[in-house]
This record gives sequence, C-alpha cells and structure tokens, in this order.
Amino acid sequence: MVHAKVKLEDLNDAQKTIIPIYARHALKKSVPKYEIPKESMLPRTAYDLIHDELILDGNSRFNLATFVSTWMEPEAKQLMMDTLDKNMIDKDEYPQTAEIENRCVNIISRLWNSEKDKEAMGCSTIGSSEACMLGGMALKWKWREKMKKLSKPTDKPNLVMGMNVQVCWEKFCRYWDIEPRFVYCEDNRFIIDPKKAAELSDENTIGVVCIMGSTFDGSYEPVEKVSDELDKLEKEKGIDIPIHVDGASGGFIAPFLDPKLKWDFRLDRVKSINTSGHKYGLVYPGVGWVIWRDKDELPEDLIFYVDYLGGKMATFAINFSRPGSQICAQYYNFLRLGFEGYKEIQQACRDTALYLSSAIEKMGPFKLITKGDDIPVFAWTLKEQTNFTLFDMADKLRERGWLVPAYKMPKNRE
Repeated sequence: MVHAKVKLEDLNDAQKTIIPIYARHALKKSVPKYEIPKESMLPRTAYDLIHDELILDGNSRFNLATFVSTWMEPEAKQLMMDTLDKNMIDKDEYPQTAEIENRCVNIISRLWNSEKDKEAMGCSTIGSSEACMLGGMALKWKWREKMKKLSKPTDKPNLVMGMNVQVCWEKFCRYWDIEPRFVYCEDNRFIIDPKKAAELSDENTIGVVCIMGSTFDGSYEPVEKVSDELDKLEKEKGIDIPIHVDGASGGFIAPFLDPKLKWDFRLDRVKSINTSGHKYGLVYPGVGWVIWRDKDELPEDLIFYVDYLGGKMATFAINFSRPGSQICAQYYNFLRLGFEGYKEIQQACRDTALYLSSAIEKMGPFKLITKGDDIPVFAWTLKEQTNFTLFDMADKLRERGWLVPAYKMPKNRE
C-alpha cells in the first residue's frame, strides 16, 4: 500500500496523538502519531501501546479472503524466532541457511516433476508476487534473445493470460512495458480458454500464464489443454510459445491431491512455476518460490554476482535483504509433515470446502459458481430474486468477526 505524508497542521490534538485504550502510569504524556517522540519509554509501555491498537484489526484466523497461513506449531515459531536476525541475502555469512534454501528448491522442483536429465533452477522470494515477476522477466529476456537472433524488433512484447489473473501480472506488464492480452471470461467460464489463448498469441508473445487456483473462484486452469493448443499453433505457424504456471495456491495442492493431473514440468511447454509458501505451503507470511525447468530457461543476464558481503554470490531477486526465518519454517514443514502429512492437511481443507459449499448451496438464496474441489476455495452468488446483496452479507459476517470478501467477477462477467 502507498501512504501519503500526513499534514499535521490539518489535525487537532486528538488526531495527532495516540490515545491509549487502557490507562498506564507511564503514558501520562501524549504520544505523537506521525512524528518520532522526543523521549523514550519503557519497553512494556511501547509494547502495550501497539498491542492494544492492534486489537482493532480483524482476527487473522477469521480471515477467509487471502488464503494465508495463520497458524504454525510452537516449534516452528521458535525456529523462526531463532533465525529472524539472519539476513537471507548474506549467503557467505549464513551458509547453512543458504543450504536450507537449496534443499527447499530441490524438494519443490521434485514435487513439480522436474526432469531427471535437466538442471532445474530456483530461488525463494518474499512471496508469490515477486516470484511471478521473476518468472515473467525470464520469459521476456528469453523472448528478446530469440527475436534478436532472428533480427526482428523487440519493442512490442505481449503476455497472454486470463482476465482472472492476480493483480501482480497486471503490475508486471505495466512495470516492464509489456502489452497484456486478456482472454475474457464468458458465460459460465471464469478462467482462461485454451483456444482463445492460442488465437491471441503471435511471434511477440513472451508466454502464456496459466493459474493453478484462480483467486476469483478457486479453479485450476487447464494447463495441458493450453499446451496442446500452443502445440497446434507451432505446427501451423512455427511460433513456439512457453507457459508460466502461477501456482500461488495450487502449487502446494495439486502435487498431493491431484498427482495424475498434468500441469507441471511433465508438460514440455511449462518453463517455470511459482508458488506461495505462506498459502498452502503452510508458512507464516512471507515466502514464495519460483522454479525453472532447466538452467537454460533462466537467462544469465538476469543473474547478478556480488562480493561486497564477503564471497562471490549469485542473486536473482527484486528484493534484497529479508530474514531467513520463513525459509527455515518452510523446511521445518517439509521435515515435520512429509508428503503424507501435507496430503492429509490439504485433503482436510478440501473436505471442509466441499462441506461448506454444499451447506451454503442448500440455504436457498445462493447459487454455487464452484464448490472447492480444486484448491479448497469456492465462490457463490445470489439467485436473482433477493432483497439483499452479497456486500450486505459480507458486512453482516464482519459484525461476527468473519472476513469473507464480496467482489465483482472479472470484466465481461461482472
């Protein structure tokens, strides 16, 4: 979120200061909101002041809007506390933390069926949005290399995706000057249409984005069918289009619950995949992962080598400094849960989603859009004849502490 500087001259005294919810002797003096206080205070006073203000936040365990993990075991919390002071970027100073990141990359690449004869590459990120950016950058760089070899212009790249993509992809296109080409939702389809994705693709297309778990309705997009249509396009026009899979949610669901579904590196066109460790990877925010099927898919030009931290270190990231705690927590989950543990948890989540969607459908005024049988997320709408809106319902649920989002579907299906 972007914040603006507050004009103090426009505020009265009450608006300028923090008013404690509970009285303390140490808070007899006012505490400014938007300026640093002149004097220090006791640590417990500072803690209570902030802690009490945060009571006004929603309860994260009741937040059903963002799919974010809100609970970890005490041992995981302790491990995170033990590693909060380790800067993930200082791989020469913290070689074992770097090794743990390497192990996580290897584990995830194998979950996504990386080929034995290929050298899969990957890294951690601050979240799946940064991972999407890195995956998209690699697509653009590879496309540009190809076009230069063909002596063709490189000034009009485009990216094909469904209108239901997460906003990070729109940001990516704007930040990196790429034309977004959207496959619009139609009728009862709220995800990408494989044939239309291929129709929108041309020699300037850097790639097609497929989502494993749409933010709008929880559906998997048909990655294999998109791949098949792009195969046909290549045979007809000689245009070779890669696929990036945004598995922010589904990347930690499909390997455990839908092992026969082909969406990952079993498909030759899938060149990179990202996921969010702090969603169904079951880690506190924020950690994400991006994996490329082979080192050739990650252009060397995007990798920077720095030595001012001690030792020569390769880095490919938009962020730089960040704590190693989430990386260690991800590895903790891999060791603690194993494949069967993850499968059991994800199945319980899916069973819960199916139960809730079935119960809501039986209530009368609601009609299901999806039922939660892909990622454990479902969407519903109102039948036509009602005297309230879903926004009214969301407000009522918020009165009980539940944060359930009401929103419009993508353009053309609003």
